Amino acid sequence: MSVKDRYAVFGNPVKHSKSPVIHTAFAAQGGQNRHYRAVRVEWGGFADAARGFFAGGGAGLNITVPFKEEAFRFAERLTDRAMRAGAVNTLSRCEDGCIEGDNTDGIGLVRDIVANLGWRVQGRRLLILGAGGAARGVLEPLLRENPRELLIVNRTPERAEQLVHEFSDIAPLAGGGYALLGDRQFDLVVNATSASLAGELPDLPSSLLTEHSCCYDLVYGAEPTPFMRWAALHAAWAVADGLGMLVEQAAQSFYIWRRVRPETQSVIRQLRESMESA
Repeated sequence: MSVKDRYAVFGNPVKHSKSPVIHTAFAAQGGQNRHYRAVRVEWGGFADAARGFFAGGGAGLNITVPFKEEAFRFAERLTDRAMRAGAVNTLSRCEDGCIEGDNTDGIGLVRDIVANLGWRVQGRRLLILGAGGAARGVLEPLLRENPRELLIVNRTPERAEQLVHEFSDIAPLAGGGYALLGDRQFDLVVNATSASLAGELPDLPSSLLTEHSCCYDLVYGAEPTPFMRWAALHAAWAVADGLGMLVEQAAQSFYIWRRVRPETQSVIRQLRESMESA
């Protein structure tokens, strides 16, 4: 195996990462001989670790928490979507030797919603809960799907308003505090808050959904998240977690590195079955 076939995911913690399983499955589809491993990087040591990886001939890195912003600063060149996101989850050594940073989270979300789940974004009323890094990372691809309207709400209204200011050149959108929800209804609700990780739920009005509304939580797990349970209780037409997004953003990274588009449905099923059996 040549050094150009070496890849890894950097994070802390990283033992739980499903990236090695996903990328090994992608490589097996085409019989590609490549090595992918999870690497725990100490706090304050990201730049040195990444520099050493690429100096040793490594071809590409995935970046998970808490190093996405450090990867953004480390990259020598950035894609437009990485610039928008202010964070990088994919680093690549390009043919000219430059280390390029990209962000595939938003593409992964849109592909899961549209291609895998069969939901529509175009022409729909879209609500995003949360205005942190997760929301920022998916905003541009969602806006480019041309929703009828897009509203961002956040506990700190100023953070949502800042995203509106930064992304309004792509398409019209609005943002502020949860009070903006009132009795408004939405066709698609994306939970980009960290509430599900803590087993909590954003404060949402019971009138938020219609009988045709779809609800998506960026968090995933073996059991439905509190947001997913809330959506089902309020008769959402369809509910999903972020496992498909995880696989689809990895598929985009794989394509950037290898110029091969892997099949994702079987990998999503494999991960789901593994999680449920565990």
